[in-house]
Amino acid sequence: MTTFEGASRQPRGLVRHVGASWMQAPYPALVADSSGGVVEANAAATHLFPGAVSGAWLDHVVPGWLADAHRRAGEEGQPPRPVRGRHEDLTLEAHPTVGTDGDIVWWLVDDTDRLLAETALRSERERTAFLADASSRLLASLNVPRCMEVAVQLAASHLADAALLVMPAAGRRHPIAASVGGAPAEHSSARIDPSAVTGLSEALQGFPPVPSRWIDPATLPDWAVPEGFDGPAGSVVVTPLPGHGIPAGALILLRRGDHAAFDASEEVFARVFAARAGAALSAARMYAEQAGITATLMVELLPPKLHPVRGVEYAGGYRASRDTERIGGDFYDVHPGAGSDQETLAVLGDVCGKGLDAAVLTGKIRTTLQALLPLAEDHEKLLRLLNGTLLTGRHTRYATLVLASVRREGRVTRLRLTSAGHPRPLIVRRSGEVEEADTAGTLIGALPDVHARTAEVLLQPGEACLLYTDGITEAKGGPLGDVRFGTRRLREAVADCAGMPAEAVVERVQMLAAEWVGGRPHDDMAVLAISVPHSTHLTAVDGRTPGRYTT
Repeated sequence: MTTFEGASRQPRGLVRHVGASWMQAPYPALVADSSGGVVEANAAATHLFPGAVSGAWLDHVVPGWLADAHRRAGEEGQPPRPVRGRHEDLTLEAHPTVGTDGDIVWWLVDDTDRLLAETALRSERERTAFLADASSRLLASLNVPRCMEVAVQLAASHLADAALLVMPAAGRRHPIAASVGGAPAEHSSARIDPSAVTGLSEALQGFPPVPSRWIDPATLPDWAVPEGFDGPAGSVVVTPLPGHGIPAGALILLRRGDHAAFDASEEVFARVFAARAGAALSAARMYAEQAGITATLMVELLPPKLHPVRGVEYAGGYRASRDTERIGGDFYDVHPGAGSDQETLAVLGDVCGKGLDAAVLTGKIRTTLQALLPLAEDHEKLLRLLNGTLLTGRHTRYATLVLASVRREGRVTRLRLTSAGHPRPLIVRRSGEVEEADTAGTLIGALPDVHARTAEVLLQPGEACLLYTDGITEAKGGPLGDVRFGTRRLREAVADCAGMPAEAVVERVQMLAAEWVGGRPHDDMAVLAISVPHSTHLTAVDGRTPGRYTT
């Protein structure tokens, strides 16, 4: 071993003052003079650097980064600073202490475990931040295709070089979304054999994933390698997407052959991400299913579009309460008779409450009335049968309604009006006079017996009958927002509609009621107008086809 001059000299400076005890210090420490020669090294230092003995050159026995730090300290003339570097599988931090004779004692600290802990902590923080962002982005949309896109883009950006999301089969085809490098996802639907990818069949059934090392990338079918994925796959992970009760699908992650294979911690992290993606996909799918069911039910629950029947005009208007926006407890229907000489039955009702619960009872009442149409000539009997049906149901709500049987007799139209606990219909004469139909009765669905009084009214051309719910008259508004719209204002409003068609009457009533409440909360509102125009188009038996013109 090459040694420097004066290697036989005795320890001096700091070492001499510390004494022999420094040789037993648990931390490696060595002394080097300004020329780069080792003056002394304790036992821990010689164990770490076997050649670090008195008389050896520092360059020959310690890592280059430590020798360079010692050399710079001598050249710059500045107090040396702590330095850090690698030695074999350790990370060392060297702290210098300068003696009065120019020697430097380098105290070495093993920093490996701390750096590993810091790296692990930083990695966990990054993963936690990624999962939080991923959860927010995945749950931002309840659209299934959009949720699939976000899931594969996130996976291809942060977990792998490419990602595929395979949904459970819809019929014989599996919906698939794929992304390479986080690029916009590509959607497809294909007839695939899940067993062609190791672990995919099990993942689609919700079983735990197989280890990545069990999957041979060379056996992947063409559909499992997204277009744009360059080079052969070097490592593959297949993990299930857990859902609410049933699996939401499976995630396939791919890495290129020139990249490191998935390790155990990355596979576990992929499962954690997949759990969040699965929850979001399951929520989106459940929302889509419920939206489809709701749309189907809406067709039956929302008021129908009305048409003229045998020269008589019908128009309806409905505004749900602000709490529900679309459906509620108010309803109306018009049922043309089968024959040209039969009456048309118009119904307007109000179920106690609002929202979906009231709408369900509304649907039941409308269906029951449809079945009881052959008995529409006897209003009181029809109401008794309807009342009995509601009393045997599970609901605890009641309803009020008004029946109007309409028959055209030449230029005159005859109405039979029956109220069951409902506000009396208003008759608008050509002169502008407004009358209340003389009808009354008990509400439906609350008492075992119902009674009703039917009123007959004749309408001349240019006259109309208005049926309405108490959501109109009880709507609060005005300058202070606490005054009811009331029957008087309603009568004044329809008086101005003398001679107008049914559609215009409904529009005016709705407009005035809406202006009155403004943006304040209100109950469901429904109106149904029946009018006889001055000049009419008689219609054919079906109630819609234009017929001959009469005056």
